[in-house]
Amino acid sequence: MDYQNELEETQRALREVTLMIEQSQGELAKITQRNAAISTHLQQVQKQGSTAEEYKMAYDSALDVQQRLFVMRGQLEKLQNDKGHLEKYKAVLENTVASAGETSNSSAPASSNKSQMAGIEMIVNAQEAERQRLSRQMHDGPAQALSNFILQTEIAMRLLDIDPAQAKEELGNLKSSAMSTFQKVRNFIFELRPMMLDDLGLVPTLRKYSDAFKEQAGLDVSVSVTGTERRLEPYLEVMVFRAVQELLGNASRHSQATMVKVQVDLGNELIRVSVDDNGKGFDPETLKEATNLGLKLIRERAEMLGGNFEIDSSPGSGARISFTVPAKV
Repeated sequence: MDYQNELEETQRALREVTLMIEQSQGELAKITQRNAAISTHLQQVQKQGSTAEEYKMAYDSALDVQQRLFVMRGQLEKLQNDKGHLEKYKAVLENTVASAGETSNSSAPASSNKSQMAGIEMIVNAQEAERQRLSRQMHDGPAQALSNFILQTEIAMRLLDIDPAQAKEELGNLKSSAMSTFQKVRNFIFELRPMMLDDLGLVPTLRKYSDAFKEQAGLDVSVSVTGTERRLEPYLEVMVFRAVQELLGNASRHSQATMVKVQVDLGNELIRVSVDDNGKGFDPETLKEATNLGLKLIRERAEMLGGNFEIDSSPGSGARISFTVPAKV
């Protein structure tokens, strides 16, 4: 791996994300001002005893702006999260490049395996610490979604005296929105950091995630496990889970697959993982030119731990992506 080139690419990505954050912050400020103006107008409509139609129009405008505000805040938070990950990865790469420079000027042999293991463990731990923080935030409840529920409740209360039938319909919509948001929050928490990964380990989490992914993506996903089911080192469990998560996402987004098979072999010496899909396939050579950071990270993590990464695919014949890592490093 050319760490200097990777560092330069990470610095470029960091500059782009920083620019996008600045642009998003400007847009967020505009929407926030618009939201304040719309909320004031809605309060005036409430006090003036306007008709149900006027009140509904004001409510729809307020809800639309709040939804845009919620989306923009979510986008900004994701960009800031990405920036944090890139900054941590950049720091790791800078240390690696500096260490490589010192090693090249020294006659002492370098313990490359230990250095590589430390590097990948730092990356994984940094990413997972950030995901745990976001997961705790989501557990406390998404404030913006709740504000929408409060607004819908106020509308229903207002309509009780004007149009009871419309008020009942609004309450029904509120219940549906609350149930939908609750499920999305649970899914989001699981995506960020499945708590059962810490509690129960890799295999139960993979099975649970595949079941949830099957429902969400509409793919026929199966997981088979061979070898001795057991707890692995925490960073190994995280690495394998995130790799499978990324590969399932790729199969859903890009391959047009209808069936995906995940195979995990928990050997005494090696952990083997393969993900097969029946999608459209691709030419592995094209990945050398592409910027698929997900596959790139899986390859680097596996190789830094002393394992390997392989792609077996061709256009029209599906894909099989596999990797191995030592069970004990």
